[in-house]
Amino acid sequence: MRVLVVNAGSSTLKLSLLDAADRICAERELDAPRGGIEAEALAAALAGGLGEADAVGHRIVHGGERFAQAVRIDGGVEAELRALVDLAPLHQPKSLAALDAVSAALPGLPAVACFDTAFHATLPPAARTYALPAEWRERWHVRRYGFHGLSHAWVARRAPELLGVEPGLRIVSCHLGAGASLCAIAAGRSLDTTMGFTPLEGLVMATRSGSVDPGLLLWLLERTGMSEPELAAALEHDSGLLGLAGSADMREVLARAAEGDAAAGLALDVYVHRLRAGIAAMSAALGGLDVLAFTGGVGERAPEVRLRAAEGLAFLGVRVDRDRNDAAGADAEITAEGASARTVVLRAREDLEIAAQVRRALGG
Repeated sequence: MRVLVVNAGSSTLKLSLLDAADRICAERELDAPRGGIEAEALAAALAGGLGEADAVGHRIVHGGERFAQAVRIDGGVEAELRALVDLAPLHQPKSLAALDAVSAALPGLPAVACFDTAFHATLPPAARTYALPAEWRERWHVRRYGFHGLSHAWVARRAPELLGVEPGLRIVSCHLGAGASLCAIAAGRSLDTTMGFTPLEGLVMATRSGSVDPGLLLWLLERTGMSEPELAAALEHDSGLLGLAGSADMREVLARAAEGDAAAGLALDVYVHRLRAGIAAMSAALGGLDVLAFTGGVGERAPEVRLRAAEGLAFLGVRVDRDRNDAAGADAEITAEGASARTVVLRAREDLEIAAQVRRALGG
């Protein structure tokens, strides 16, 4: 089965056609500012050499409590996806815009929704429950959902394969990109994660704050006259590395920090401090650590971030070989001799995970 994978991001729409052996036949990346999809550009890309597909797999950010696995899209499913926009107002509309555009261009193909939240459906009550009034939790389904599940699910499959071991491992998966999250994986199942009700919770990210004291947010609303939309925009778009260093690009932050820039140095220190603390917390949820996996743009291409994180995790048995770390490409082990936990760098392959889920959903 040839699967067209549709991945709608914050500013781009990525299209990948995978054949039955999961080889990439063709790829296109289209501009999609503010999640807007240009129908003509999409139609031209689909007609201009991508090749014929048998099915379409859409990355959908939020599946709510209803969708714990990939599902074929029909009118009822689409209506439910639209009803979830309130839970992810910055992300769900982009996914739905891509769904509309591709469905209009390829109306005859079966389409499957693959959810970033679904991998975390196995979170135990202790990990998914907020200590909030029962009425809130029951009436508004306020809970921790987790995100980046397609990436973490790929890590759960790929890390044991790369290391040549059985899949029953305790893995901390570090998806570090513009958005960033960690996942505690035991025998292929998510037991804890750093993102929560929204993708704003957890680690420091490119422009997102990560976790902050909710009392601080209330104080800002009460004392500064700031509106709720202004506060939301600042937390999503003006915080993180950008707020600390004036740049959301980790490459620039690393270069400036190496030159002695104080703001960039602080940004890097804060980023790594939160990352180490999160990895330790995920390891505690697992009762130990067998594999530490780095993926995503920063995880794959920033050896200094990996090294600095590992240097604070020796008590978990993590040690990274500097030479192997510096030379690591996609899908490489960087464990130092004598370490009890193994460390790997994995290429983010949500496309392969989506294709696999599409085939399962369609019985292929």
